[in-house]
Amino acid sequence: MSFEVEEDEESLEHTLLVVRDVSVFKIPPRPTSGGYKCGEWLQSDKIWSGRLRVVSCKDRCETRLEDPNTGELFAACFVYPGQRESSVETVLDSSRYFVLKIEDGRGKHAFIGLGFAERNEAFDFNVALSDHNKYVKRENDKDASSDDITASDSHIDIHPAVNHRLKEGETIRINVKPKPSSGTGMLSAAGLSGGLSGSEKPKLLLAPPPGGSMKIRTPLPPPPNDPAASKRSSSFSITKRSNDPLSDLSPLERNLPSTASSGSTKNAASGWAAF
Repeated sequence: MSFEVEEDEESLEHTLLVVRDVSVFKIPPRPTSGGYKCGEWLQSDKIWSGRLRVVSCKDRCETRLEDPNTGELFAACFVYPGQRESSVETVLDSSRYFVLKIEDGRGKHAFIGLGFAERNEAFDFNVALSDHNKYVKRENDKDASSDDITASDSHIDIHPAVNHRLKEGETIRINVKPKPSSGTGMLSAAGLSGGLSGSEKPKLLLAPPPGGSMKIRTPLPPPPNDPAASKRSSSFSITKRSNDPLSDLSPLERNLPSTASSGSTKNAASGWAAF
């Protein structure tokens, strides 16, 4: 039963490209240095023309040269993973010509020249081969990842599980450091609580009063022709004069003795005047 499944998987084919008209040439041996050049191929060396089909068969990519009417196989080029350069080689002087390594299935191989009529057909041929290589690489990565998952799932841990539960009578002791009684809050974060005890409170410093350099603004003097200002100045001078006890000496003059009095009186008056 398994053998039949493997045969079915190998018989699955996916056609990547079909080109209806290609030419096949008989080419001379490879030169000692460099690669092939299609300019050395003669038109008389053309040996076949027909249909090209690129087929993906699991990991292998086949380039088949078939008769367009009957589908009879003329030759086949097998491209295995990682061997594209040895099976399909580009020429040095054109992008429309290639050299294929064909096999007969019995261990014999030969090299033939392949030419496309249009440049875009040659480009599609290159893209088909590249797509097959990407597909094979993607499948291999997928199989490798699935094998890793299967291996990890099938792995059995032989180590017994460790029982971390406390036995009867066992206790756990945890040492917790007490918090400091002083220096909490913002003062501790700022490093200002070193000289303060637990009972003392930090004193707040008030801002100093403004310095003596600040000048007090005085009102501007009134203009000289202002009648209100002159009235205020005259009343101020009268009030000042009335308040001065020495401004009026008329009472003292009345109390002075006259010049016709006696000599004792003169002496007394002169003594008062001397005082």
